[in-house]
Amino acid sequence: MHTGSFFRICLLCSLVVFIAGCKSVNKVQTGKKGWVSLFNGRDINDWIVKINHHEVGVNFGNTFRVEDSMIKVRYDQYGAYNDQFGHLYYKTPFSYYHLVVEYRFADEWKKDAPPYTLLNSGIMFHSQDPRSMPKEQNWPISIEFQLLAGLGDGKPRTTGNMCSPGTHIVYNGKLDTRHCINSTSKTYDKNEWVRAELLVLGDSLITHIVNGDTVMQYSKPQIGGEVVQNFDPKMKQDGKILSSGFIALQSEGQPIDFRKVEIKDLAAELGGRK
Repeated sequence: MHTGSFFRICLLCSLVVFIAGCKSVNKVQTGKKGWVSLFNGRDINDWIVKINHHEVGVNFGNTFRVEDSMIKVRYDQYGAYNDQFGHLYYKTPFSYYHLVVEYRFADEWKKDAPPYTLLNSGIMFHSQDPRSMPKEQNWPISIEFQLLAGLGDGKPRTTGNMCSPGTHIVYNGKLDTRHCINSTSKTYDKNEWVRAELLVLGDSLITHIVNGDTVMQYSKPQIGGEVVQNFDPKMKQDGKILSSGFIALQSEGQPIDFRKVEIKDLAAELGGRK
């Protein structure tokens, strides 16, 4: 075996073992070598909008906007919500990486959106290219780092959960076909800033981290299952392993703010490919 290949394999294995054995992961220190901000604080020119019922690139109702150096998701220019689920995709795909997103739920939920969207949003990853989605496709084929806030009823409501539109994962060593699986996170309130982190190692190990605590791990994301509608059949090859894809911020009826979207691409040091 080539020395360089052996080194990369050893490094990957060491990192997997380290993460799997940790109960928490240190927070990102902005400005450290290798970290890049995907959001420049001024505009979303490096991002692609796709909203259900609209062609790719149409930012209906100015859903995704930049104000106060934040990406804000708002619905004040909508009429009826009409299941206009939307996503804002960074322009290039990734495979091996560490992603940091800081978010807070804000303002009033759009009351004609589906009830489950109350204080609910997400970060999609390993997603299909938004340019491969027909106008009437409701969700991208992807994995979701689900974002939730407490409903004020005193009941726990975890964030950093896993949802799987058009996909499945291997969880606790077995193929798990549930659409959503809860994490072990604490409950966070509306208007509270929360730090969400994703450590993605291709298809080998995916780790969800919330405010420094590891709250979920799984592997082998793959195409399969339901939920996604009106997709191009060529894009839904059930059983196909997902080792890379696009990253997107979600809109589904609940206003939300994103003030930080940073990534460290690990592909070169771990031998992965975009």
